[in-house]
Formats: sequence, structure tokens, C-alpha cells
Amino acid sequence: MPDELNRPGVAAIAPADPALTPYDHAHHLTYLRLLDAHAEGTDWREVVRIVLSIDPDREPEQARETFDSHLARAKWMTEQGYRHLLKGAFR
Repeated sequence: MPDELNRPGVAAIAPADPALTPYDHAHHLTYLRLLDAHAEGTDWREVVRIVLSIDPDREPEQARETFDSHLARAKWMTEQGYRHLLKGAFR
């Protein structure tokens, strides 16, 4: 599991495992919010503030790294991760 920041439940880096993790299950709403904001063209700094509770002015590098990894994981969920959910739902 990635190192946790001093933020409730938000990892510094989202998982990159080839399968769903407990973190993914716990943060599926975060992923959806990131995808919605991205689709709407919302500035990443605003998304980081609101969705990930990071101040991008105080921690610009960490904020961007956390945002990028979580958005990448959210996209992975739409491309591959959902298959793992479906398999689990029908066992």
C-alpha cells in the first residue's frame, strides 16, 4: 500500500496493481469524481483541492503527482478494473 499522507484516506500515490485493491474499493467515488472533473475540463488544481484535499499552492509537486496517479487509476478502472468488479459480482 502506498505511503499515506496526513489526509484521511488519500494515498500519496494511487495503486498500480493489475488487480483491484482494497484502496480501489474504498475510493471508487473519488475515481468517479476525478473522471467527471476531467471530462468537464476542470483545472487540476481545483480538483486536487476539492476531491483530494490537497493545497496545490503549498505542495505543488506532491499535489500533481497524487492527482496524476489517481486519475490514471480512475481511467484504468474504466478500461480494465471494471472487469474485476464484474467477475467478483457474479461468483
